[in-house]
Amino acid sequence: MGESAAAAAGSGAGSAAGSAAASGAASGAEPTEPVMSESTAKVEAHDPAFPAKFLEFMRTGWAEDSLAVKPSPGTPRYAERRAALSAQFPGETLIIPTGREKARANDTDYPFRAGSDFAYLTGDLDPDSVLVFHPVGDGHDPVLYTKPRNSRETDDFFRSRDGELWVGRRATLTEKSASLGVETTVITDLERVLADCAPRRTRVLRGFDPEVDAAVRPWTEKDEKDQKARDGRTRDQELAIAISELKLVKDPWEIEQLQDAIDATVRGFEDVARMLPADRGVRERLIEGVFGLRARYEGNDVGYSSIVGAGRHATTLHWIRNDGVTVPGELLLMDMGVENQNLYTADVTRTVPVSGVFSSLQRDVYDIVYRSQQAGIDFIKPGVKFEDIHLTCMRVLAEGLFDLGVLPVSVDEAMDKESTIYRRWTLHSFGHMLGIDVHDCSNARKENYRDGVVGENYVLTVEPGLYFQAEDELVPAELRGIGVRIEDDVLVTATGTRVMSDGLPRSSAQVEEWMAAQRAAGPRLPGA
Repeated sequence: MGESAAAAAGSGAGSAAGSAAASGAASGAEPTEPVMSESTAKVEAHDPAFPAKFLEFMRTGWAEDSLAVKPSPGTPRYAERRAALSAQFPGETLIIPTGREKARANDTDYPFRAGSDFAYLTGDLDPDSVLVFHPVGDGHDPVLYTKPRNSRETDDFFRSRDGELWVGRRATLTEKSASLGVETTVITDLERVLADCAPRRTRVLRGFDPEVDAAVRPWTEKDEKDQKARDGRTRDQELAIAISELKLVKDPWEIEQLQDAIDATVRGFEDVARMLPADRGVRERLIEGVFGLRARYEGNDVGYSSIVGAGRHATTLHWIRNDGVTVPGELLLMDMGVENQNLYTADVTRTVPVSGVFSSLQRDVYDIVYRSQQAGIDFIKPGVKFEDIHLTCMRVLAEGLFDLGVLPVSVDEAMDKESTIYRRWTLHSFGHMLGIDVHDCSNARKENYRDGVVGENYVLTVEPGLYFQAEDELVPAELRGIGVRIEDDVLVTATGTRVMSDGLPRSSAQVEEWMAAQRAAGPRLPGA
């Protein structure tokens, strides 16, 4: 990607409010008025007034269901990352929230996705948790403040909107600690902890939890201004930078996670090719849905909004409306990636001919982009500059534009830093870092990323593209509406690269062969 409650009443489905009202009616009691939660600002509609006999009945007769918890395979890695972050900020309190569920509309939420930095340091995927590094000597004691399982000794397990009869069982504090390898305690202790933090010795990862941001701001606002005046960065920004730069080098477990996501993505592209008809159109959203099925079956979800651009829509870099229809004889650009269960994501783009065979002109454009990508991949090795990778890819594109008769100047003139007019037809860079975010390491300092050099065990995308807008009068009419991007996920090795997404074809001839083979195999469902 270039540089994004059900309730159980009546028939078994419906709004939470409707279910609560039905429960109240069944009990013979009128439901209470909905209660507005101060912490969530959402209507608590799961809590009608119940008769005392019903409440007493609900509190009894429940068997123990403790879980046999094993440490997560990533637990040692999370501990190593916390230790590395701790070493950079001795004597300081570090506060890293994961975030809260966000309202989609009224009392329905978007599916929660843990904050990437928080997940990178803990492996915890639940909402409403905060990781705090408490300074101890030259190091820290990290503590995870989180919501515990609703105790059966209270009524929350069936009355709260977060109760397990509504949304499922939460881990107990003991279970979560055993799984993640970090001390855990109840989130309600956090307010006291924040109040006890020493002024000017606290850093917060901001923008994830408004309550944490608000609680810390009165102590650090002046200090932040003073710090920014000295070096242009606030103390909190330095924390975000440090976490981002820890992610630059991928450890072996992370590489396994990325390969897992990429392999699932390959299968998702195959699913699409198997159902894509050559002789009639299908909606872009059908393609999005077929891939999304694979993402939900094998992973957590898609890693970003799937881009499915048929025909002229392929010329819009981030086309996520996906409301068009494929046309035989035109191209189809698909930029999609599976996010795996540990939140590592793939990011792969393929442009294919709907009919199964490129036209002569489509092939010419495609082959230019392919040569550009191959040049970039061949150039990458430890120590080369990101900027030089970009220029390597862009020069091949500029040469191709010149050969097509599109460039109004020479290749050298077009590539000149004072010109770069070739970019009219390719606005984005060659690629970006990939990991637990599709655009990973985005807070890293320029000198350590965009203005820096590539290191071993970096994982990058290489994704050049050419886009000829349908309204562009500066290109021949036959090119208008053609968009091509090829994107692969690449691991930097000691001597060069390994293309992690090589399960998909890249050259035009390989794409045609692959399309034919997938169509011959026929449609399939994941797991079938």
